[in-house]
Amino acid sequence: MLPKEYIPRYTVEDYKQWKGDWELIEGIPFAMTPSPFGKHQKIAGRIVQQILNYADQCKNSQLNTYVELDWIVNEETVVRPDVSVLCKEVPEHIKTPPKAVFKVVSKSTAVKDEKIKFELYEKEGVDYYILVYPDIQKVRGFKLQNKKYEKFFDGDEGILEIDACQCKIKIDIKKIFS
Repeated sequence: MLPKEYIPRYTVEDYKQWKGDWELIEGIPFAMTPSPFGKHQKIAGRIVQQILNYADQCKNSQLNTYVELDWIVNEETVVRPDVSVLCKEVPEHIKTPPKAVFKVVSKSTAVKDEKIKFELYEKEGVDYYILVYPDIQKVRGFKLQNKKYEKFFDGDEGILEIDACQCKIKIDIKKIFS
């Protein structure tokens, strides 16, 4: 194993020059898998659709959703959540922690999503981290409480509920997968 000081570290400026799809986490590049398959995109779209249905009902809410928009966390970290929920419009890149992140998990991304990003989003203060598993049609939801994620939803049916941007959002799990 190489000593830590010999492992190359990169910045957002380096990241901007790379070809292809990458994420950068604490200076370490992660090649992203090829663009998501149709099932993955369909699920992300259904999540956004349900969120927007509630956003339309919430008066005075600044709720906005973004699909696969880069979040520049700091000079050494850039991630691309599948679906981000924010309380403001984002003109270019996300630069503040989203209120909620939904991640459609595949076998090839599971370790990164369940461990690395889980810890990153928890540390950065993302209120809700929702993992969606298409292969088993299950959803796991985590809510930030006292700077730690606590599981608040784990199932293949029912209503997942989050509070974001003065809006109560309800996601019907069955509709995500139908």
